[in-house]
Amino acid sequence: MTIDKTAIRDAATVIVLRDRMTEPSILMGQRGAKAVFMPNKFVFPGGAVDAEDSSVPLATPLPALCSDRLDEKSEPGLQNALAAAAIRELWEETGLILGDPGGWSGTVPDDWQGFADLGYRPSASALQFVFRAVTPPGRPRRFDARFFLVDANAVQGDLDDFSRASDELSHLQWVPLDRARELDLPFITEVVLAEIAARATNPEPPATVPLYLHTEEQSLFLQLRGYPMPDAD
Repeated sequence: MTIDKTAIRDAATVIVLRDRMTEPSILMGQRGAKAVFMPNKFVFPGGAVDAEDSSVPLATPLPALCSDRLDEKSEPGLQNALAAAAIRELWEETGLILGDPGGWSGTVPDDWQGFADLGYRPSASALQFVFRAVTPPGRPRRFDARFFLVDANAVQGDLDDFSRASDELSHLQWVPLDRARELDLPFITEVVLAEIAARATNPEPPATVPLYLHTEEQSLFLQLRGYPMPDAD
């Protein structure tokens, strides 16, 4: 099946937060100079949802609150696919594992074979849905991206071992949260960073989630609880 890359695709992005109570840092990497979407920019691990993600068995589900928020203003039943995509993209782009020890039942999808070979099943219980943004019209790729925050303590293994990462992101590194804006960032990443900084020391998932929505006519900040965002100062 041919994918229409000009259509809006569901996507998942993962913000791994380390040492959140003391000296918080986040995991970022740089996209290639020849990338069609956001070349050279420093970004969080993430990417589009694949067709197989909806059927990937999760060892633990998303927190109920996050599952409810993901269901708002969205196609029903996407939660498993979005959570699986987040875990898969983190694995593919950084080599880090968000999972529980255990074997898989049935056939393991190709994209998950290395993950399964290490003896893990994907676990979504540590993912917190914290932000959603739709790429503006006119871009070469458009995504309806859900941003998930995860505490680095939930990641299995050595947090500084990126040896299993693909080559999609270079210069993988833990960036101090208060210095991240010194990097070459997409605009939306800067917006998300402000949200992360505001809740870095709060371990609970947010009751409301910002939605940055673009249409042909305007850009809107909404809240996924039906309440409008306050006007900017």
